[in-house]
Amino acid sequence: MKTKNMEVPPEVHEIIETLNGHGFEAYLVGGCVRDSILGRIPSDWDIATNAKPHEVKNLFKKTVNTGVKHGTVTLPANDASYEVTTYRTEGAYIDHRRPGTVRFTSSLKEDLGRRDFTVNAIAYHPLHGYVDFYNGMEDISRRVIRTVGDPARRFGEDALRMLRAVRFCAQLDFSMEEGTFHSIRENSSLIDKISGERIRDELTKILLSQHPLKFSLLNDTGLLQYILPEFIPCFSTGQKHPYHIYDVAEHTLRSVGCIAGDKILRWTMLLHDIGKPGTKTTDAAGIDHFYGHPRESANIAGQVLKRLRFDNKSAKSILDLIEYHDKNIEPSPKSVKRFVRQLGEDLFLDLLKVKEADKRAQNPQYSESRLKELERIRSIFYGIKEKGECMDLKDLAVDGNDLMSLGFKRGKEIGEMLDRLLELVIDNPELNSRDRLMDIVARGLNK
Repeated sequence: MKTKNMEVPPEVHEIIETLNGHGFEAYLVGGCVRDSILGRIPSDWDIATNAKPHEVKNLFKKTVNTGVKHGTVTLPANDASYEVTTYRTEGAYIDHRRPGTVRFTSSLKEDLGRRDFTVNAIAYHPLHGYVDFYNGMEDISRRVIRTVGDPARRFGEDALRMLRAVRFCAQLDFSMEEGTFHSIRENSSLIDKISGERIRDELTKILLSQHPLKFSLLNDTGLLQYILPEFIPCFSTGQKHPYHIYDVAEHTLRSVGCIAGDKILRWTMLLHDIGKPGTKTTDAAGIDHFYGHPRESANIAGQVLKRLRFDNKSAKSILDLIEYHDKNIEPSPKSVKRFVRQLGEDLFLDLLKVKEADKRAQNPQYSESRLKELERIRSIFYGIKEKGECMDLKDLAVDGNDLMSLGFKRGKEIGEMLDRLLELVIDNPELNSRDRLMDIVARGLNK
């Protein structure tokens, strides 16, 4: 394939020239080479060299020991940093995740040969061009993900590579080479050796890609039964209903692609209907219903998020959005205020995004009017904000200190009274002044 010369940052040029000038080889490797060939902007610039770590450290004034044991020295430059790693080979892997030993080598070919996929095993030198021992450029041209060497060996070394294969398919919109695909199917159970955090991070990258429908490869390869078995029934659960034209899985994955690339929002969409298979009923007219599926989805999602070790704050936001995603918001100020009171402003606005993505992934014949109603609700919210009307305790004209001045005791008693006052103000915005609310509380106490 024809490729242009890479546009390399001046700092990277300087690092390579310095190494070359002292008799060492130095090449750009990995994702930056792959992305440049694809016309994408690299996020990292990694350099491989036959210089040993101590030799690299002697050549540069500022260095950081980020992984000297494994050959990596980081060079800070102009608010950026660049990893320089000695050519290496790896011994037998332990726990299907990490090499037990690392040996430095003088061979670029050996170094590239230890990498996961051919598209990541291309090197580049600003003067000498591309070095491609494993036909990675051809695979980029064919838009396929293929392992370097025997796929069973690559996946046996590091089981996470199976998930990475799917992730690269999603991020690059590539297909998977047949031998690589079948090897994942045969070795999929090895993914059990990988921690929940690493699985979570790879799944997040798949969901945040521009091609989340590639998530279905996890099911096709057999990986899903080990990392998210709760989702498998979604692929076989149809939705015979006027609002739907896809099965639960396809609707779900399309909805992921209809929402902003935010981790919380995309995980919410992935899990928002995961409870549908267990709640499906069909009426006498043959129409499918999924009564109670938001609560069931939240229950299942809670187990998934705990297993994948999500932090508590993220998990709570995702679960709240799932539980509320199908609740009806009337296009009226009172209804909007009550939802904001329950969720807070930020999560309420996220809920509108979730509802919009949900509808965009349904039957387009009915989506236009439903999307217009969501826009009305959004406009009502901003109208309330513009008027400065109270929707949350933080906007209430009195607080706990005001109530304590009237004799209330700190704790539950104050919380209950503030909630009652907020409810009153939501229905009667004109009452939200300190004098009026203090008078209402005082008169209530004197009764």
